[in-house]
Amino acid sequence: MSLNPDELMNLAVESADDKKALNIVTLNLKGISLIADYFVICHGNSETQVQAIATEIHKKAEERGVRVRGMEGMDTARWVLVDLGDVVAHVFHRDDREYYNIERLWSDAKVVERV
Repeated sequence: MSLNPDELMNLAVESADDKKALNIVTLNLKGISLIADYFVICHGNSETQVQAIATEIHKKAEERGVRVRGMEGMDTARWVLVDLGDVVAHVFHRDDREYYNIERLWSDAKVVERV
């Protein structure tokens, strides 16, 4: 079973939230970028938490039959990228999130409000 981009985005957000990710922000990139429809951005307070968040997103996606295209950064757990195709999750260590500030880089994108 495949998920549409909105369902996949919600799955990534819920998975991150399950592992107590902080400051979860979703950017809608439709019409702005060909990279993905959504970026899900969040952070953890430690390398262990960052790894747990990324692993949960990966695990829940696979359980729903989504092919995870790649996952990078697990070794250092400072910025882990989980590529789900239409959705890319960026899981930062809290110190690195502020430094890279990708929300500012993609400021043309609309922030998706969580319900």
